[in-house]
Amino acid sequence: MTEQPAEPQGHGVHIQAGPIDATVSIDGTPIPAGQLTGYVLEHAVGDSVPRLILHTRQPDNTVFEGFARVAVGVSTSPGELVASFLAEVDPVLLDQTALNRSDYGGGPGATARAMLQTLTEWAQGKGG
Repeated sequence: MTEQPAEPQGHGVHIQAGPIDATVSIDGTPIPAGQLTGYVLEHAVGDSVPRLILHTRQPDNTVFEGFARVAVGVSTSPGELVASFLAEVDPVLLDQTALNRSDYGGGPGATARAMLQTLTEWAQGKGG
């Protein structure tokens, strides 16, 4: 088995975008006309390589053979993601964790603030 590189491998990308269509070339090779249905280009400051996600329409009988780094994207609205996350929260554990926070303060909204902070931390993979 081939070992994967520690950092994603960069490729030369050229995007010619217009109000109705776009042409994306990877390492000088354009995506064939009619196959590109959209793209997302994102780059977090501090990351070494921006991420380009291509949405393509594949012709019949397309075959791919070889190694690839695969990511599965699910079109979900932010509200649906939040609702899904909240549906998995144990209300008893949330209550106990929020009330036992070392930064729990008093006054109006203290419990709600503690719960929101706890949920934020859990969403970021901290604790919980």
